[in-house]
Amino acid sequence: MSRYARQIVLPEVGLEGQERLRHARVLIVGVGGLGAPAAIYLAAAGVGTIGLVDADEVALDNLHRQIMYTTGEVGELKVEAAARRLRAMNSEIEVTPHALNLTPENARALIEPYDMVLDGTDNFAARYAINDACVQLGRPNVHASVYQFQGQVSVFSTRGGPCYRCLFPTPPGPGEAPSCAEAGVLGALPGVLGTMQAVEALKLILGVGKPLIGRLLMVDAFAMRFQEIASARNPACPCCGVSSQRSAPAMIQTCTARAVARTDSNGILEVLAPDLASELAGPRPPVLLDVREPHELMVSTLPGAIHIPIGEIPLRLGELDSSRPTVVFCRSGARSASVAAYLAARGFKDVRNLADGINGWARTVDRKLTLY
Repeated sequence: MSRYARQIVLPEVGLEGQERLRHARVLIVGVGGLGAPAAIYLAAAGVGTIGLVDADEVALDNLHRQIMYTTGEVGELKVEAAARRLRAMNSEIEVTPHALNLTPENARALIEPYDMVLDGTDNFAARYAINDACVQLGRPNVHASVYQFQGQVSVFSTRGGPCYRCLFPTPPGPGEAPSCAEAGVLGALPGVLGTMQAVEALKLILGVGKPLIGRLLMVDAFAMRFQEIASARNPACPCCGVSSQRSAPAMIQTCTARAVARTDSNGILEVLAPDLASELAGPRPPVLLDVREPHELMVSTLPGAIHIPIGEIPLRLGELDSSRPTVVFCRSGARSASVAAYLAARGFKDVRNLADGINGWARTVDRKLTLY
């Protein structure tokens, strides 16, 4: 009663609502700029079980926007540092860290034990995988994303409401949507959007207010303007439309095919860093294609790699040999996945994506490389 008194006194919450929060199970995917503030507020509100999904480590260039972490935690797994912080804030809740990336293959298993998902991811592969799994499982998806001074937040995959694919059926092509590492982001903005995600999650748990279902809230922090865009379920949506086969076991794989940069039933192959290292030492090493931005080369490089920034791939396609085995890489594997699909669609017979990117290489092959 003492901890939650200011919340329980609200007529819309009360003791019954606080009990609902205590029994709620929320999965936060991506414990970064969005997920960190959302997790803090959900833990403080008394949400009983919080799951954290993130494979990354705390990095120095995270700290301007990821308020969960401290300088002393740089190099530590985010989910472990975050779980420790949340447990220290509220010893009455359960926090479950999942130190891995959410993929189409594991999305259903990760999401199923939880009541809803907060999408704090920064890549389209995970974003579409979350959406499609939530549709199949009937779990609400509280989504947010940020770009420089702009952001958006909405609630997808609810009864009668649209899913993420109703608004954005397919992911953008290579170079069309830069990541935060490429475009930058004002550090406080993810805090605003992540806090909004927490508010929406609490409203859904309590069954009060008017959640952002069928409404996409756009935030322009530069001008401090808010704009709401109405959205509706698309009857032709391949995931939630009237003709979709949501109960089919292959639904997640089918719906996320483009999002994870796959072009056929087998998908674009990924290669792990240790396996790639063995291939590079063999008689027929593949071509390495680095699609990061020029400033990233100052942090780390792989010897012998061809460097073409992702946005220049369509213009410089002639510099690549489509007949040679090619492995594409970036920082963490998201940008390179879209490039690998782009190349495969244009006749590259043997193209693969380096799973976890050059940071994965730094963790498992060459620990002298700088993680970022």
